[in-house]
Amino acid sequence: MTDESNLPIRVMALHARAYFDRLGSLILTTVGPEMRPDGRSRRPPRDRFNATLSFGYALLYGSVLQATLAVGLEPALGFFHSPRSAAHPLVLDIMELFRVPVWDVVVVGSINRRQWDTTVDFEVARDHVWLSDQGRRKAIALYQNRLRESWKHPVLDYSLTYERTIELEVRLLEKEWSEEPGLFARARLR
Repeated sequence: MTDESNLPIRVMALHARAYFDRLGSLILTTVGPEMRPDGRSRRPPRDRFNATLSFGYALLYGSVLQATLAVGLEPALGFFHSPRSAAHPLVLDIMELFRVPVWDVVVVGSINRRQWDTTVDFEVARDHVWLSDQGRRKAIALYQNRLRESWKHPVLDYSLTYERTIELEVRLLEKEWSEEPGLFARARLR
C-alpha cells in the first residue's frame, strides 16, 4: 500500500531526475568534457556544471525568499517540499517556477558560448568542485543580467523583468490562497 499524500512529491522527484539526466544533452558537442555534467550532483557538486547550477540556485533561492517575505507569506509552509533542511519549503516550491527560465537556460547558454574558463573559474578538489571568486563574480553577473531581462507575461499580457516576475508570482500565490484563485503559476516557457 502506498502513501497517497507522498505521491505528488515522488512524481516530482521522478520528473526532476529525468530532467537533470537530459539537461546535459543541451550542451553542444563541441564543448569539452570539463563542462559536461554527469547527472545531478549537489552537496557537494562533483563537476563544474553542477557547481555552476547549484550556485545559481542559491542566488535564486535568495531572490525568492526576499519576495516571499516582502509579500508577507510564511516561507516555512510549503505545499510540495517538506522541511528537511534549513531551506524554507515554500521558497523551494516557488523556485520550481523559475529554475529553468532564470538559471538553467543561462547556464546552458553560457557554457555553449564558452564563457567559463575551466582553469580559473573553478576550484576542483578530489570530492567536490566550487566556483572560484572569479567564477562566483561571473555567475552573479549572469544572474543579475537575467533578472533585468524583460519578457511578456502570457496571463497579464504585459512585459516585465524576471526580477519583477518573481515577486509577481509570489503575490499571485497570495491571491490564490486568499481571494482570487486561478492566476498563480500560469506563465509557461514557449
